[in-house]
Amino acid sequence: MQNIFSQQLTTSQRKAVFHIDGPLLVLAGPGSGKTRVITYRIAALVESGVRPYNICAITFTNKAAEEMRQRAFALGASAGAHISTFHSLCVRILRQYADIAGIHPNFSIYDDSDQARCIKQAVKECNLDTTNFSPARMLDAISTLKNKLIDAESFKTDAYDFFSAKLAEVYLSYQNILSELNGLDFDDLLMKTAFLLRDCPDVCRELGERFKFLLIDEYQDTNHAQYSIAKALASSHNNICATGDPDQSIYRWRGADIRNILAFESDWPDAAVVKLEENFRSTANILATADHLIAFNRNRKIKKLIPTKSEGQGIRVEGLEDENAEAHAVARQINELACKGTALNDIAVFYRVNAQSRALEEAFVRNKIPYQIVRGVEFYRRKEIRDLLAYLKVLVNPSDEIAIMRIINTPARGIGKVTSDRVAAYAVQHNISFFEALKKSDDIESLSKAAKAKLSVFVNMLEQFKKDVSGEVAPLADRIFSESGLADSLAAGGPNGLNAMENINELINSAAEYDKQVEEPSLLDYLQQISLFSDTDAYDAASDRVALMTLHAAKGLEFEHVFITGVEGGLLPHERSNTGEDDEQLEEERRLFFVGITRAKSGLNISYARYRTVRGQFLRTIPSQFLFELGTNFTEHAQDDNFDIDDHDDYDTSQIMPRFKTGQLVRHNKFGLGRIKQFTDMGENSVVVIKFNSGQIKTLMVKFANLTDVDI
Repeated sequence: MQNIFSQQLTTSQRKAVFHIDGPLLVLAGPGSGKTRVITYRIAALVESGVRPYNICAITFTNKAAEEMRQRAFALGASAGAHISTFHSLCVRILRQYADIAGIHPNFSIYDDSDQARCIKQAVKECNLDTTNFSPARMLDAISTLKNKLIDAESFKTDAYDFFSAKLAEVYLSYQNILSELNGLDFDDLLMKTAFLLRDCPDVCRELGERFKFLLIDEYQDTNHAQYSIAKALASSHNNICATGDPDQSIYRWRGADIRNILAFESDWPDAAVVKLEENFRSTANILATADHLIAFNRNRKIKKLIPTKSEGQGIRVEGLEDENAEAHAVARQINELACKGTALNDIAVFYRVNAQSRALEEAFVRNKIPYQIVRGVEFYRRKEIRDLLAYLKVLVNPSDEIAIMRIINTPARGIGKVTSDRVAAYAVQHNISFFEALKKSDDIESLSKAAKAKLSVFVNMLEQFKKDVSGEVAPLADRIFSESGLADSLAAGGPNGLNAMENINELINSAAEYDKQVEEPSLLDYLQQISLFSDTDAYDAASDRVALMTLHAAKGLEFEHVFITGVEGGLLPHERSNTGEDDEQLEEERRLFFVGITRAKSGLNISYARYRTVRGQFLRTIPSQFLFELGTNFTEHAQDDNFDIDDHDDYDTSQIMPRFKTGQLVRHNKFGLGRIKQFTDMGENSVVVIKFNSGQIKTLMVKFANLTDVDI
């Protein structure tokens, strides 16, 4: 088999695939065959005598994990190997060792909406003003603490000021609420697993024996908790293979720490390092542009993108009047591509923030261009979907009071808030769960005879459903939809109800697909998959529609033609990157642009709007500084403000415009004193990057900035 593998791999890929024992770092540039290397490595390990049972491969999305499983299966190597996301692995570990971890194995996994309800309750219980202590801010702070493996008790001990002390109170209250509901949020899955491995050497040793070879994809996106889990699992054998690319680390905002991959060789001094630099995806000029851009980052490991394709067509950078003109220009060019035979599913449009999709959607509708927005979790946030899922959640976790309260009067069955409150009070008084109190409704003296009867019917219905929890999920979901009254309720809802019913049918179809794919379907496992669903998992590559998505959602995908819109200061880089004392946020924004560029195979179109509507105001924008970092050879077309990146000479920069140099002190009318970080000489369109004394970093067009030189 090794000879067959060798024929299908490059020299660097072979080094990674056939490395067996000891730590290995694979620095894999975009389009370099990273997934192939991982799956072939699994097959090579099995071929060398390693049992599949002892192999664990971890990646970051369900879609990537499924692709990896299918490829490994095609090589005859996946049976018995564990291939999943980090969160799925943690769920499996926590359910297996629930008693030791101090939790119940049938815990619910709470999504953003459920977490929001819990944190609101926690803030309320702490008697805090939501203006100064907004639930969203509290939840974000708690998530950051969990990613850093700081639990509520530890944080309370170390709280050093008024805000920290109040946050500690909310954190403790929030965790108590989750515990009462037998629920874990996404961060808990990681934190509790990390603590389990840290505090229980026997469990860590047992799992290390099980997973003797650990392969981690997208290592640059690991946060501290994931890093700690990986290090613990590999601590007994050192057989850890980390694959990733520091230049594609784009999730700092949710805890990812680029230092994890940059410090791999320090953590594992005996590590072998293999660079995958040959790119099989993009044309040479796209790669040259990406290389030129990312070279402006300092926090990286140097590597080149080596093209295996020819030069390709020119890259177009286009400036339009406003976001509507930009959207129509994109629609026009897509229609032109379609007329030339390009399939719509070979085309994608990227943007920095979801709000940018509005103008694009309107233009696509007017131009009759079919499209899909890759924002898949939105499906699971629809009311009718959440209603049916709540029924399913209660069946596996009766302690999930959030789910019970959602369905107790959905559809309407005459059980109002007064009745629910009286049941809740009884539960608190007798120290039992809300569901247990429901089952004892006959004993609640404050309830009327009619209320008791309605509650009895509701509880009996759930108990009947519970008998079918084992086995296939789709028939149970279909039965609940019909017998709960949800179907009749939606059928009576007119056109909106019919649309909702179509969504329910789609959910049941997804359950049927799940039933076919697994050997032993279980409702608990299905709900776990639903809860860990991500935006990228929703992308339907087979659909003949143009894909619209954020640059973050584009990670891991590829398209023949890519349009990147809104490349303006304040959007890309985002305005949040213009604050702070370091360049880390700015470098991450540059990496995000790099990721977008390297999704393109042959066609790359980049655009910006000279004016954009922001919060209802029609504002002047400036081209992103990143545009001037793509390369020095530009030709400007003054009539339509287009730039074609090609091999022409630079345009004339001899116009009389102020020139600046790095380190120069200047004053701005609005932002005050600042020091030049970078000056890009583009003649009339010269751009300057300034770090002001306020800490803000701004990218300004010189001709509009009206800067004054300050003598020292």
